[in-house]
Amino acid sequence: MPLKLKFHQPALQSLSEQDRQLFEQYGSGVVAEIPYQNVHHGFADMARSQPHICAARHGGQMITYGELDAKANALASHLIGLGVQQGDAVGLFLRRSIDMLVGLLGILKCGAAYVPVDIGTTPPRLVAQVIEAAQVRLVLTQACHLALIPKGVERQVIETACQTSAPAIHAPMVAGQATCFILFTSGTTGIPNGVKVSHANVCNLLFSAPGNLGIAPGDRVGQILHIGFDMAAWEILGCLCHGGTLLIREADIAATAQHCSILIATPSILARLDPALCPHIKTVAVAGEPCPPSLAERWAAYCSFHNSCGPTETTIVNTMVRYRAASMLTIGKPTPNNSVYILDEHGVPCAIGDVGEMWAGGAGVSQGYVNNALLTEQRYRPDPFLGGTMFRTRDLGRWTATGELEHLGRCDDQVKVRGFRVELDAVAAALESLPGCNRAAALKLDDRQLVAFASPMSLDIEQALLRCRERLPYYAVPTRLTLLEELPLTGRGKIDRAVLRELLAAAQVTP
Repeated sequence: MPLKLKFHQPALQSLSEQDRQLFEQYGSGVVAEIPYQNVHHGFADMARSQPHICAARHGGQMITYGELDAKANALASHLIGLGVQQGDAVGLFLRRSIDMLVGLLGILKCGAAYVPVDIGTTPPRLVAQVIEAAQVRLVLTQACHLALIPKGVERQVIETACQTSAPAIHAPMVAGQATCFILFTSGTTGIPNGVKVSHANVCNLLFSAPGNLGIAPGDRVGQILHIGFDMAAWEILGCLCHGGTLLIREADIAATAQHCSILIATPSILARLDPALCPHIKTVAVAGEPCPPSLAERWAAYCSFHNSCGPTETTIVNTMVRYRAASMLTIGKPTPNNSVYILDEHGVPCAIGDVGEMWAGGAGVSQGYVNNALLTEQRYRPDPFLGGTMFRTRDLGRWTATGELEHLGRCDDQVKVRGFRVELDAVAAALESLPGCNRAAALKLDDRQLVAFASPMSLDIEQALLRCRERLPYYAVPTRLTLLEELPLTGRGKIDRAVLRELLAAAQVTP
């Protein structure tokens, strides 16, 4: 029987003896030995063992493992020559491309952390905020995107930087707790929050089952998500650390998917694809938003289908399950070396089967937020069950009778739209930044749309939406905006979202 993480019993005193045993049994992932401390060393071993195998394809371009390793080493030498040191944050501001892989690996090989931004879809205001929050002093990009990088930060074109004559380096060993990447999520004030994810965090997911997805040489892994999404790291690094070939998509996702054997996607993206047109598919993993049972049922008939869950702060996903046809769809169990606790509002363990808030512990818990000690203190707490740190997910859940997690939605106003996390308050803040706007509120209409309300009625709707496009990621821009003279309030003086939902349903508001 596999070893499980051992809980501290005093923290379980509020539970019955039976629930204590189940709390520990269900909440603990198996203990697994992780072979690598640094992500880039897993890739380097693949490059040494199979230098002539194709590492990635994009359009008509391809690159072998040996070529990718050489380019990444040359870039790392160039960065070191520019003064980049271990622990520095280096911006990776570009679109999907082979250059993206060179840049990512080159940054890791010199011991720095990469800060990914999809430069084609991120508003300039957000780009500037990321640079400031992560203290990025150097940005890697492509020549075609140079004009989009703010002045005042050093800019380097990846293709040119790779042509350095500096001697190739041996990728340094950095501590497992060193930051691998800093990924930004939206914040309640409209200012993005940067999450520091360590090498140890990432290695724990990529080098243990089921997070490794069984990727092996000969597999073709789709790269369909944009680089600013944490699941893109699962696609890219999961493939390159196990010897697969990464198929980087262009405009047509379906055209790439039909050649893949392994896909990682959000349910919204997967719903657009037909499994019957993906003849090579053998493994699919979804995360980022709730998965409809019908979607799982459909794809499970063609491949091994994994439903997953976990915020960026717990390193991409920290629970997974392989879905079996005609069964209840859950988000599974904690992945190896991870744990999940169902706690009440006071942090006390809930009885098995009771609804509570999910807290995450173990090896996947990230290092906190960059330059935001207050938010880190609020969301990351000492773990009384395993020691170390646990993270407050703000997701509601409960244990099923078989020891799997049933996800029951959010317990705050943070929602998922198109698989991305959106703070509804950030949408309201963008609208309220428009001169003349008194109050604003946003609601999730469905998994792909947000709607917003603003006052007074004299506002210009087009100007209000333009302000949102300037200040928010594209997926957080409302698809509908309704103007009211005053927004309804609760007895406590807060905006009454229940009344807004009733207005939306009753009036069938038009854009």
